Amino acid sequence: MNTYLTYGSIFVILLALELCYFKVADHFNIIDKPNERSSHSTNVLRGGGIIFLIGVWVWSGFFGFQYPWFLVGLTLVAGVSFVDDIHSLPDSVRLVVQFVAASMAFYQLGILHWSMWWIILLALIIYVGATNVINFMDGINGITAGYALAVLVPLALVNMKGIFVEQSLIISTILASLVFCIFNFRPKGKARCFAGDVGSIGIAFIMLFLLGNVIIKTTDITWLIFLLVYGVDGCLTIVHRIMLHENLGEAHRKHAYQIMANELKIGHVKVASLYMVMQLVISLGFIYLCPNTMLAHWLYLIGAFAVLAIVYILFMKKYYHLHEEYLASLKK
Repeated sequence: MNTYLTYGSIFVILLALELCYFKVADHFNIIDKPNERSSHSTNVLRGGGIIFLIGVWVWSGFFGFQYPWFLVGLTLVAGVSFVDDIHSLPDSVRLVVQFVAASMAFYQLGILHWSMWWIILLALIIYVGATNVINFMDGINGITAGYALAVLVPLALVNMKGIFVEQSLIISTILASLVFCIFNFRPKGKARCFAGDVGSIGIAFIMLFLLGNVIIKTTDITWLIFLLVYGVDGCLTIVHRIMLHENLGEAHRKHAYQIMANELKIGHVKVASLYMVMQLVISLGFIYLCPNTMLAHWLYLIGAFAVLAIVYILFMKKYYHLHEEYLASLKK
């Protein structure tokens, strides 16, 4: 089958399956009800991000089951996340499943060597931690699918000749992201569906697996710069909450993007686009402007991190008081 026809068929199939899911979600009342921590004010269908999992299954159907352990791990972690979207599960259950799924991804990557168990354990903790940071960043319309595109497109450019991972997997995931964008990359109050944990956890698992292939085959961990914008906002927000002695398991609206959307009333699409563009600029600069040496890669990563961290801190110093005023208003 012609390549363009194949990808066109995949897009149409994914679009049809997403619409079918909407029927199922509507029938079984799978909705996201707003609360005081939400950035939306109306009921919206939850779990539309299941299209990322479906996308990998459809890809496997077209191109063969080339990464079976990865597919099983993704199905496991996304499946449990979907159940959690409907009926809340204990954190311990979700964490155990995430570690099991990550182990399957590591086995697929060929790095599950128990002779180096302490390195593998550390890598698993980072993999699961990064998955949850990406999940925490899913809070406004468009940010999950938009940011996914900002990661996947540079990955596709780096992988043009399919030297790190099957290019068709990256392209199929881009198509799934575009399908989700149709229904979610919209202004506040206009989204047809939300990703749910099944979506944010699922796309995180996929992106980390793809990046894992690049990192292992280049022996260069600085490729994690493709997740830098999320990493800075997510990790510094966690540090901020620890300083405030908050329970990290409780929902909140303290991320920089949430303050932009909620307290500063900047449109969801604009905020999501900002994060998307920032990550694209950093990643494309890393690919095309940074010399291909380990020292240059590290200097670029450290420099980009420092700039983003300073911007984050200055932003919080100027605008965090607005969030404190919002919290105070809830107590009245």
